[in-house]
Amino acid sequence: MVFWTWGNVHNFDKKWGHKMIVVGMSGGVDSAVSAYVLKQQGYSVIGLLMRNWEDAQCPIEDDARDVARVCDALDIPHYTVNFADAYRTRVFQSFLDMHKKGVTPNPDVLCNREIKFGELLRTAKQLGASHVATGHYAAIRKEGDHFLLKKSADSSKDQTYFLHQLNQHQLSHALFPLATMHKKDVRAIAHALRLPVAAKKDSTGICFIGERHYRTFLKPFVHSTPGPLVDVTTGNVVGTHEGYSLYTIGQRHGLRIGGGGNGAPWYVVDKDVPSNSVFVVQGTNHPARYAPALRACDVHWIRGEAPLFPLSCMAMIRYRQQPQHATVTAHDDDIIVTFDEPQRGICPGQSVVLYDGDVCLGGAVIARVLRE
Repeated sequence: MVFWTWGNVHNFDKKWGHKMIVVGMSGGVDSAVSAYVLKQQGYSVIGLLMRNWEDAQCPIEDDARDVARVCDALDIPHYTVNFADAYRTRVFQSFLDMHKKGVTPNPDVLCNREIKFGELLRTAKQLGASHVATGHYAAIRKEGDHFLLKKSADSSKDQTYFLHQLNQHQLSHALFPLATMHKKDVRAIAHALRLPVAAKKDSTGICFIGERHYRTFLKPFVHSTPGPLVDVTTGNVVGTHEGYSLYTIGQRHGLRIGGGGNGAPWYVVDKDVPSNSVFVVQGTNHPARYAPALRACDVHWIRGEAPLFPLSCMAMIRYRQQPQHATVTAHDDDIIVTFDEPQRGICPGQSVVLYDGDVCLGGAVIARVLRE
């Protein structure tokens, strides 16, 4: 169920539905400038704040005040909608289920598919709007009968990695007003307009965790029986972990391994759920931190159809990673991604996202690290 909080509702008239755009407002500068750009282009713009989580650690009230101030400054109506039930069912539960399996999920990917371009888009349609817009740094281009998801002009801010699960219907009703802009220009516009969020710091991390330590948040929800931290090189137990679900591949901090070895930092490289073991190595460039390939499941192709295999493309295994040359082959319903150069810190549960130049082809969830 969606609960509405009505804000500044002046000038709202559904007869302008063919020109009406709903902007997903976050209380930040990107969505604020997106709303401004669309209004300048002649659209009737509605600002809509999504309440996706109900927790004292999630600063929704602060964001709501900022959205109200921005929309008043831009002279557009604004509402708040409550998607907390849908978020808990479709995003948070999956987040917990994956942690319980010992892998590290990326809830932002699911949030974009299920909430921002799922629930928000359906709500926009109910209001009579034709499209939903967000402050994401990405671009959409129509080519024939298909919609392509492309990288934004600002490569340092590009967010197509988090949008790779969107389908053709969602892209056909989505707008990214910042596609051709750089962050510094967005800030400059906000300052020129004297928007109250012009200097507001960008939000980072996962909204439902807030300022809490990731492990502290997880403990009440997931398996947390202590077990051995095992040095892959020697097979020796070098410490004790608090529960395999609380650790992620590539993790360095919080391992609490005492001195010894060569003095270099320790990293998590693997987990074994049946034995409740977490495997670690010492040294940033230890060979065990690298692998040449991965297997991925839950494959999604943005065009709605798989390409011809083998597919030569670029791949990213984490946000803001430099894209890497790779070859993709089909394996039953999964894909195998083999890199030209071994990759460090491949993390099951995260996404591998595939590109042809600046076009995002889609992606999949990393299921296994393939070391041979």
